[in-house]
Parts: sequence; C-alpha cells; structure tokens
Amino acid sequence: MSKTSIWTFKLSTAAIALIPAAIGINYLGKLFAGLLKLPLWLDSIGTVLASMLAGPIIGALSGIINNIIYGITVDPISTVYAVTSGAIGLVVGIMAYKGWLKNVKTAIVIGLVVGIVAAIISTPLNITFWGGQTGNIWGDAFYAFLVSHNFPVWLASFGDSFVVDVPDKIATVIISYFIFRGLPNNFNTIFRGSDKIEEL
Repeated sequence: MSKTSIWTFKLSTAAIALIPAAIGINYLGKLFAGLLKLPLWLDSIGTVLASMLAGPIIGALSGIINNIIYGITVDPISTVYAVTSGAIGLVVGIMAYKGWLKNVKTAIVIGLVVGIVAAIISTPLNITFWGGQTGNIWGDAFYAFLVSHNFPVWLASFGDSFVVDVPDKIATVIISYFIFRGLPNNFNTIFRGSDKIEEL
C-alpha cells in the first residue's frame, strides 16, 4: 500500500468480495468459540484479516456490516457494537500500514492495543444495554467481584470488557497474522491496487 493510499476507499472487485468473506470468517470464529465454550469471542478474525489485506477502511466496513447483519438476523443489540468492530478494523489497518506486521511479537502488540480500544469503546455500550456486563461468564464473574468490592460500575464494566477483549483480540490478531503470512506473496497486491475511486 503506497503512502498516499491508506485512506483510499477502493471498490475494486477484490475488495468487495473480501467483505462478505470476512463476515463469513467472523461467523465461523464466533461459532467455533461458542461450540467449544471458549472464554473468547473470536468474532473479529475476518475483520482483522481484511484490515491486514486491504487497509483500515475495508477492515472497518467488514466489521460494521458484520455487526449489522448479525444484529438483524440473530441479536438486535449486536448492531450497537458495530462502532467497536469498526474501530477494530481501523486500528489494525493503520498499525499494519505502519509496519507492525513484522512477527508474532508485534502482532501481539497490535492485539493488545486493539483489545484496549475495544474495551474502552464497549464499556459505555455495556453499561447502557447490559447494566455493565458483557454476557461472557469469565468477564461477568470479574465484574461481580469488582462490584462486590465497591468498585464503581463504570470501572467494573471496563474490567469486565478488558479481561475478555484483550486476550480475545490478541488471539484474533495472532490467528489472522498466521493466515496473512500463509498467503502467497503477491496475494496482497490484489487488494492494494493503484486504482482510486474516492479519497476520504
């Protein structure tokens, strides 16, 4: 990706095809985590991979559209978390563009940053729609512990999100990183062509 194209909104055939593919991967990750009853979401692998391949805008769109579709078809409240998914796509896309996809260690750093950002954005949403909880048994147990020790709800809610989002996003970025590195070297150019439709 050239230095002038990080914010280019590219509607190439490849980029358009990548969005539904990313949504499908997100669904599979969430299903996998649910079936195995993992203490993780694993519902952003497609979003993160799209960001690595095609940049922050395509990644953010993949995350936002995924939440809207999931909200319409499964859980209406999921729609409000589209803003969190969009932020995940933006952060990963920007950090990848800045050269943070060097190795597993830097991928872990990306996951840590994304996890913290996701927790910060999700906390007010959790308070508004879930009374501060996330619906994850591990995170909600930590929330109950903090509340029982007289921590304010906003801090307990952030703690709830933090203990789930950080490990989840680190695992998500690492998985996406290995998929990304496993693709052919010239595969990335399919999504990073020079054709510009509209500059943001």
